[in-house]
Amino acid sequence: MSSWERWAFTLSALGVTVTGLVYLWMKYLLESDDPFAVVNHPWQGMTLHLHVLTAPACLLLFGSILNSHILAKCRAGTTPNRRSGLISLGAFAAMAVSGYLLQTTSHASLMWAFVAVHIGGGVMFSTTYLMHLLISVRLLRTSRGGVREVA
Repeated sequence: MSSWERWAFTLSALGVTVTGLVYLWMKYLLESDDPFAVVNHPWQGMTLHLHVLTAPACLLLFGSILNSHILAKCRAGTTPNRRSGLISLGAFAAMAVSGYLLQTTSHASLMWAFVAVHIGGGVMFSTTYLMHLLISVRLLRTSRGGVREVA
């Protein structure tokens, strides 16, 4: 995987994560003082638009690293950072599929199920992808001899 792919995917994942968390906060955790308000915050609609517009870029960049990194590492066998990568991959799949299904359903029960899967998958992806990056940096530094581990 090239460095531009890594940076672009990480920035797009950060964009999706930040807009998703801000929208989650506005929609489900804030309450408007106005009993007739349709939204809980004036920026709620714009935040959702930014989230929905950022997601396709993240999906596109995910597709670019799928072959160059993910499938290549899976074919290579056991790697030191495999567990966090596979968990992140599963969470990304749940997040992406439920995000698209959220936009196509009108049934209330299905909507809440997709919301739960989308939020859970998004939080899990964000957490495990961050862990995956941190472990990768640590492994790279250790392999270069830049960090000495204390026994």
